[in-house]
Amino acid sequence: MSASGRKKASSRKSSSIRDLVIVLGDQLDESSHLLASLDPDRDLVWMAEVKGESTHVWSSKMRTAVFLSAMRHFAARLADLGIPTRYLSLDDSRAFNSFGDALSATLESVSPERVLCLRPGEWRVLKELEQTCSGHDIPLEISEDPSFYSTPEDFFRHAEGRKQVRLEFFYRELRKRFNILMTEEGKPVGGAWNFDKSNRSAFPRSGPPEIPEPLIFPPDRITESVLESVEKHFADHPGTLGNFGWPVTRQQALAALEDFISNRLPHFGTWQDAMWTGEPWLFHSRISVALNLKLLKPAEAVDAAVRAFDDGLAPIEAVEGFVRQILGWREYVRGIYWWKMPGYLEMNHFGADRPLPAFFWNGDTTMTCLREAISQTLDHGYAHHIQRLMVTGLFCLLLGVDPKQVHQWYLAVYVDAVEWVELPNSLGMTQFADAGLMASKPYSASGKYIDRMSNYCRKCPYNPASSTGDDACPFTTLYWDFLIRHRSELSSIPRMDFQLRNLDRLSRKSINSIQSIAGKLKDSMAG
Repeated sequence: MSASGRKKASSRKSSSIRDLVIVLGDQLDESSHLLASLDPDRDLVWMAEVKGESTHVWSSKMRTAVFLSAMRHFAARLADLGIPTRYLSLDDSRAFNSFGDALSATLESVSPERVLCLRPGEWRVLKELEQTCSGHDIPLEISEDPSFYSTPEDFFRHAEGRKQVRLEFFYRELRKRFNILMTEEGKPVGGAWNFDKSNRSAFPRSGPPEIPEPLIFPPDRITESVLESVEKHFADHPGTLGNFGWPVTRQQALAALEDFISNRLPHFGTWQDAMWTGEPWLFHSRISVALNLKLLKPAEAVDAAVRAFDDGLAPIEAVEGFVRQILGWREYVRGIYWWKMPGYLEMNHFGADRPLPAFFWNGDTTMTCLREAISQTLDHGYAHHIQRLMVTGLFCLLLGVDPKQVHQWYLAVYVDAVEWVELPNSLGMTQFADAGLMASKPYSASGKYIDRMSNYCRKCPYNPASSTGDDACPFTTLYWDFLIRHRSELSSIPRMDFQLRNLDRLSRKSINSIQSIAGKLKDSMAG
């Protein structure tokens, strides 16, 4: 927003304020019903950049910059639309330690009749809003975020009375409800609900096919200002800003979606689980940040993919896999989050208590797979789902890292990380800390999985087939150590039978050797 626009918004008489409409950094939807019903003569939009939002977890420079750039662009758009806005930049809000403190100061100065907000993406922020407004005796009205297909209440009704909740059943329910990839007879298009078995191919040894480079959005004047602010206020935070190129406006988000649908969706299904050295993007969409900031609507992405299938431009395996991520997984994890918070944050099924290794903040490790995944994360704020689940997440699970520390790292480093989607994926999916609420088994594997799905092991000093010896792969050693340590808990999980039978074939000598090497590995990664 321009300086003149902020000055105009700030000069409004406190007696004229009916509704103070809060727009959070992950609610940048100009079609929001709260904005559509706003009276510019009586209401005021409030947005704030608060340092505490980047320090309650040690947020990377890239993640902070993406949020702030998108927020400042959105505020400029509101000014163009003539919507009065009070926008607090980092310099404006430096006297405040938290989001609640900044809001409290504004409530004292404008004293609105009501405060309105869409449901936040984080339990902590919701509680902070409630406590702040209550402290000022001002009504707070939270409404549902219409950008999602379903509401938390929809999920609660789905989960009621079930012994277990599983993605597949909620996904099918939404497919039917919204008539997505369904035939006129009410059957799934392609004859199956799920083509996941067709979405697990690794690249040939010669490497991936030609990969079209995704659209990159170079920093404009507003983003350049944000990058300067981030370097000024968060100089000691992890990561870099030299590769900034994320979509931060509605127009850029739509362009990124079109680029994916036209150039990479046809190959997305086949290669979505594959990994390759020096290739961070592959055939993935790069639109999750735009979706989670609400610059792009999920229905827009789903509809675009379905049109590509209808027009014969992409196969069902690719389109269904993409739709499942958005209509299925995204809606499912949000339901889990609001169903189980705040207690979900404290779950720790395996009692894991080790610290997160220091190399997660700098990528300084001899393990090629971890160095690749972590380095690209720090450089771009991005890694695709298999890198998160089966490289960084898997290593933390096998090592026995405190799941809350794992969660805090994921929330800190990824540009698309908002707690409603990040927490169930990290604490539940990668760490099995919720005892199977999210997944039917722990995603435990040895280094052989990474070798099968990537070329990482070819340039690594460790042998993924070895659990002992000088070239033992830490993943493989820790995999067997994980099974040994948690055999009793794992024996009650039917899908772990095969792995446990393999464990039972190990001799006592092999077990002792594995545990000895695993102990030394853990000691070397204690800080």
